[in-house]
Amino acid sequence: MSRDSEFSAFVAARRTHLRRVAYACCGDWHRAEDLVQTSLVKLYVAWPRLHRDGREEAYARRIIVRADVDERRRPWRREVPSSRAGETLHGAGEPAAETGPGLEERSELFAAVQALPAQQRKVVVLRHWLGLSVAETAEELGISEGTVKSHSSRGLAALQRTLTTSD
Repeated sequence: MSRDSEFSAFVAARRTHLRRVAYACCGDWHRAEDLVQTSLVKLYVAWPRLHRDGREEAYARRIIVRADVDERRRPWRREVPSSRAGETLHGAGEPAAETGPGLEERSELFAAVQALPAQQRKVVVLRHWLGLSVAETAEELGISEGTVKSHSSRGLAALQRTLTTSD
């Protein structure tokens, strides 16, 4: 198989998952698509080295997280247009999950996750949604394992408070 066909097969298989990871990090479907595109461009450049080691998805996730951090640091990103107040959980064309909690429960959960501070949100998504270990999460975010544990603990406590209050 050639480099291009291997890369295309990976993108076809994992793009939707990576887009959902990006959405969980940033909370906006359009920005999520931009983050995925950025990660795929960088992944293509590093494809021969990463594909040989089997680390392509971890690399793409890391780029998504770091690109989101970089984008949030830009001054014009600190302003939020008032039109976003009415956006729904599922952006245009985003399919609803077929199993698991209902739409209302997912909406409450995603709203609660999006209300977390950025670093707590990323730790919660990587640890508890993607199932990465403490060490893997620390490596992806470039922070210590102790910081991962404290952000995870605080994030889960905040989610529990928010979700039990809304019931």
